[in-house]
Amino acid sequence: MTKSAAPVPRSGPAAPFRRAAVLTGAAAVLAGTAAVCLPGAAYASSGGRVPSVTTVSETDFSDCPALPDGVDPARWRCEVHTAAPRLTMGKVTADLAPITMTHAEGPMPDGSKGQVWGAMHSSPTAIPGGLTGTPAGDHAAVLGLAIQPEYGGRSDFYTGQFSLRFRLLGALVPHGCTIGAGDPVDFQLKRSGPSTWVSQNPPVIEFSAYDDTFTAPAAAHCGPLTGPLNRRLGLPATEGNLLSYDASYTFKTYDQLPTAGLHNET
Repeated sequence: MTKSAAPVPRSGPAAPFRRAAVLTGAAAVLAGTAAVCLPGAAYASSGGRVPSVTTVSETDFSDCPALPDGVDPARWRCEVHTAAPRLTMGKVTADLAPITMTHAEGPMPDGSKGQVWGAMHSSPTAIPGGLTGTPAGDHAAVLGLAIQPEYGGRSDFYTGQFSLRFRLLGALVPHGCTIGAGDPVDFQLKRSGPSTWVSQNPPVIEFSAYDDTFTAPAAAHCGPLTGPLNRRLGLPATEGNLLSYDASYTFKTYDQLPTAGLHNET
């Protein structure tokens, strides 16, 4: 799905990424835990665990997008999910801070499947070894290096496809230094096993997925550090990459939200 306020109709059966969730009328992950941090902040490793679901009643649905005209609010869901990703890309492996994504989905007036992108929130995660890849990079603040995922402009939650860019942050790193600055990193998630319902009311579902086939592009817009950074991070990397995606999700239909009557302007 292209980043747009307009819905993208979808057709055909759901891929394994969404099959269990579609059968139960759900698909996105418990949110509200990933606040955007200031550049240069670091996050303590999550250890690859599924995010806590104890605060589901406080899930923030404020990023729910406006509905397209002509659809039934009771049949459209605002879906909010949070994942604790573990990323191996090039020479770097890191437990990323939780990422939160919000989108809407439901049937279009012609019966096809539609989606509308909402928002994504993330925080920086320190890269072990910093700029040098040595203990000095961990202990000297000026040599620190962090990575922060950002929405890459494409998503399809029916099939488990989405794209990300990865901003690189540090005292010596130029603003705008990004992995996937041109073409983002495209992921095609595959389910690691069945979904687990943690709660029916409110709905809370956990699942795990992964992608070990994506290609990691080089970092760009990094000024004089472009070459050294790419050598340090082992980029570009066409193989050996892995995104492990432990997640939980919740949802509400639009007739349960204050924005039930909100539609996109034409």
